[in-house]
Amino acid sequence: EELRQQIVDFALQFEGNPYVYGGTSLTNGADCSGFVMSVFAQFGYSLPRVAADQYNQSAKKSVEDLEPGDLIFYGDLLFYSDGSGISHVALYIGTGQIIHASTSASGIKISNYDYEAPVGVGTYIEADGFFSE
Repeated sequence: EELRQQIVDFALQFEGNPYVYGGTSLTNGADCSGFVMSVFAQFGYSLPRVAADQYNQSAKKSVEDLEPGDLIFYGDLLFYSDGSGISHVALYIGTGQIIHASTSASGIKISNYDYEAPVGVGTYIEADGFFSE
């Protein structure tokens, strides 16, 4: 659980930074998947660049089992198992909240995880610290 909290604490320091479509910079701007990818990179994880691929390569969980450090995916509820309906990803920080690179208007911010209905939950963090297939 310590690693999960470290990832959350690291991500939280970028709240208020800009949203930049296609961006991966935690300070100068990132989009949703770039933000998540760059946060996890600080802890030695190589996540895919786009949200649909991040979903596909994660270990799936149910919303009921959410833990800080898990990823919540949003998009078209008619999404397909290949993740093609996924358009947004956020990092769960606990107490029903997420941090995410939201829009160019609001930047990196904290929201309630159910501000929109999640279409999936995935994790890259296993009890031993790393998830591997």
